[in-house]
This record gives sequence, C-alpha cells and structure tokens, in this order.
Amino acid sequence: MLRIQGHQAPNPPLKSPIVTLGTFDGVHIGHQKLIRELVSWAHRVGGDAIIITFDQHPRVVLSGLEPLSITSLEHRLVLFERLGVDACVVLEFNKDLASVSAEDFALQYFRDWLNAQGALLGFDCRFGRGARGNIDLLQKMSPDLGMEVRAFEQQSLGSLVPSSTAIRKAIRTADLQAASAMLGRPVSILGQVVEGDRRGSQIGFPTANIDPHHEILPPFGVYACTVSIDGKTYKAVSNIGVRPTVVKNGEPTVESHFLDFEGDLYGQVLEVEFHSYLRPEKQFNGLDELRTQISKDTEQARRVLEELP
Repeated sequence: MLRIQGHQAPNPPLKSPIVTLGTFDGVHIGHQKLIRELVSWAHRVGGDAIIITFDQHPRVVLSGLEPLSITSLEHRLVLFERLGVDACVVLEFNKDLASVSAEDFALQYFRDWLNAQGALLGFDCRFGRGARGNIDLLQKMSPDLGMEVRAFEQQSLGSLVPSSTAIRKAIRTADLQAASAMLGRPVSILGQVVEGDRRGSQIGFPTANIDPHHEILPPFGVYACTVSIDGKTYKAVSNIGVRPTVVKNGEPTVESHFLDFEGDLYGQVLEVEFHSYLRPEKQFNGLDELRTQISKDTEQARRVLEELP
C-alpha cells in the first residue's frame, strides 16, 4: 500500500481514485465494511481505493484532549493494507487544517489534489471548519467536484452498534469478547520490541518487551495471546503491568513470552492479539514462586490457544 504524506505528489500517479475520509480508530467492523465497499467500487471502475486520514486525532487540536487510540496510525495503516486499500493519504491535523472551510477542504483535497472520481463517506463523517462538512454537503457539491458521492449507512451487531467509544470501554474492562465482536478481530496492539532488563531470561522465561505506540491496553494481568512476526503467528503468554515482584514503582510494560519461538526480536514490530484473560497481576514472595506461577500460566495459555479455531 502506498503511503502519501501531507501534500506529497502521489508516485506512481493514482488511477481514477475512489476515496473515503476519517480517523477510523479501531478499524472496527463498521469501518471494515465501508472500506471493503470502497475497494470493491474502486476496482470495479479500474481505479485505486484511497483513504484520507490524519496523523493525530482531531480532538488533540480542537479540544486539547488526546483520547487513547485503539489503533495507532501505524497499526491502522497495517489494517488498511490487509483490507486491500491501494493508498493512504496522511494529513497533518493542525490549526491551519482545522481552519479550512468544509467547501475549500472538499475542493482542495478531493478535486484539485487527488482528482477523485468518487467518494464513499460514513453517515457520521464530518470535516472542515466547525465540522460543517458532511455527506449532504458533499453530495450538493458533487457537480463542482466532478465526482459521484455515496453514503455508507450505520452498521450494527444486532442491538450492539460498534463505536470507538464502546470498544475502548470494553478493552478497559477486559471484556475481550465484546471488544472483539465490535472489532471483527481479536483485540490487539502493534508495537516495537525494545530493550528490557532481561529478568525473564534469568528465571527461564525470556520475554519480548513491547512499546505499544500509545495504544489503549487491557487491564493489568496475564493473557493468552498470539503474536504475528513477518507474516507468521506464534503462541504466547503476555503480562501487562508493573512487575511488582521484581521492580519497585515500575512503569507499565507489555511483555510476551513465546511458547514456540526463540530468537532475537529487538527492534522488530510485532502485533500482539489478546485472546483470553488468565489472571490479574500480583506480587509473589520471591522469584521461585513467580517462576512456578509463570509455568502454570504458560500451560494454561497453551490449552486456551489450542482451542482457537
């Protein structure tokens, strides 16, 4: 997938772009259905499926509040590519962009820069100064924009309507089943393996210490997980927490011990999927007791993961 930063000229040039616009935090089932429809439309007309998104959540600039992301920008780009998107335009959301009127935004980005042939927007999509831009405005402007404009309706799971707010709440309360249902995939984080203190290796359970790129995390505790590395998936048991047995006043970390992989992962970017909450984090009476519990956690995680479809 081609990543286009700012006002960078697309290289190679885009073909008959069909575009959508949004933050798409979580890339949940509603987002996925919209993106699949976008890709289908683009490919039917021999064009490219294009997503316009932002480098940070607009609320950071508009209200000074920074909501924890379900999916970081880098994670969203990975998920977009899996869905078949051809290119993603990443705009810097700053005060200048926030001051652009909805009409000028549509003319500047959809028509003059991308020469879009079509646009598919979610029912709640807003853009431009004061969030005045929406699907109705874009449809009224379609003759001036020279493109077809389609609306994508709200999606639901029976009585449950997927939303980033509801998904954040489910993740924070370790309701992995509800969060996964709305996401259409397991709860996951994307992060880089960073240098740790190697305490796991010292007690026989080496771990990968993962920087989750500011993504929201489930509560402290131990989880049965799978981890994707270079297109391959491995079973793991992961701990989220402050490691009270070995560290005093520690910072929260994400550590994954692999059940069927050995190797140096420092610097690599991994995707960790959380399948089952095993137990809360607790402080043990020394390393021997901790080692015994980790062994039990590992066996429990293996049993849970073997039952996955």
